[in-house]
Amino acid sequence: MTADPLADLARAEGLPSAHAAALDAIDSVLRDRGLRRIAEEDVAAAAWTAARAAVQLEPAAELDAGASDDGTSGDGPSDADRAAATVRMLAEVPALAEQVRSTPAQALARLHTVWGRGIVPDEDLGRVRSDPQVSARLGELTRLLTTTTAAPALALAGVVHAELWSMAPFTAGSGVVALGAQQAVLVATGVDPRGVIPLAAGHLEVGGHAVSLRHYGSGTAKG
Repeated sequence: MTADPLADLARAEGLPSAHAAALDAIDSVLRDRGLRRIAEEDVAAAAWTAARAAVQLEPAAELDAGASDDGTSGDGPSDADRAAATVRMLAEVPALAEQVRSTPAQALARLHTVWGRGIVPDEDLGRVRSDPQVSARLGELTRLLTTTTAAPALALAGVVHAELWSMAPFTAGSGVVALGAQQAVLVATGVDPRGVIPLAAGHLEVGGHAVSLRHYGSGTAKG
């Protein structure tokens, strides 16, 4: 097994130029908005933008605790509740950024716990589903995050996002945690030191998020 699981990705055709373009776009946003010295209101505005987009990216069906067998709505959390929970989680990202690279399992559990209060049952907060495949994939993700890789930071963050979203380690909210972990990687690597780039909004604007995740889950080169 290669010491760097992303070695092939780092050499993928077109990745260096795509990564450079993405970094230029991020730097342009930070510079154009004067965010090298970031005001708290800018951080808050970015978090709410990301949170509203995250609500649209992740269906609410799995969170509808009162849904009946025919799929009709019950007493699940509202979109406003979910957005507020996501803002709460994103506020934790800068403090957890280094932990995502050192003890990822603990950081992911914390992100889920902060997001899930009042959204999922208390007994599910930060608790990974009991599934051998999930355990194995989390183990591989932990190794990926705690070892050096030749892949650029944005590629690593993208893999973390796709892996968590597709494996769904939690009973609910795995997609939101995936977004938080992706943001944490970018904070830890210095790409977005304060976490002010609303990643979920970018995924939503570009479109094809669900399709891209399906391609990733296929394990093919297209993914």
